[in-house]
Amino acid sequence: MPKLSSTQQRVQVARLAQVVPSLGAAYAQALARWLGDPVLRLAGVPFITECYRSPERQDELYKQGRSKPGPIVTYKRGGESKHNRLPCPALDVAFLLADGSVSWSGLLLSKFARLMKAADARVHWGGDWPGFKDRPHFEV
Repeated sequence: MPKLSSTQQRVQVARLAQVVPSLGAAYAQALARWLGDPVLRLAGVPFITECYRSPERQDELYKQGRSKPGPIVTYKRGGESKHNRLPCPALDVAFLLADGSVSWSGLLLSKFARLMKAADARVHWGGDWPGFKDRPHFEV
């Protein structure tokens, strides 16, 4: 079973401290349910990749797929994203796999999204958006 290192766990605590209380509580509940299920736990361990990001970092992400190489990952410029506020009403999730790699699997994210939305009906998942699907993204 994959496991976050003590350093990674400290980073998770710091990131979770950046989010609005309702989103943090929903994430904590969804994570506990995930880790309490032996089948889900074997599939990978969810972790927060990002909560708050500066407007400058947002602009760098916006350039990706446009003036910089890589796929488009956002349609929001610096200051336009929910990630650009504190306390932050948004967080992004990925999964640590047993081999130590990181996955943004749509299947795993959709399973985690069900737990997040069950934890708090105010949580919106980027995978439900009609246009651009931002599957790692959760917000209130």
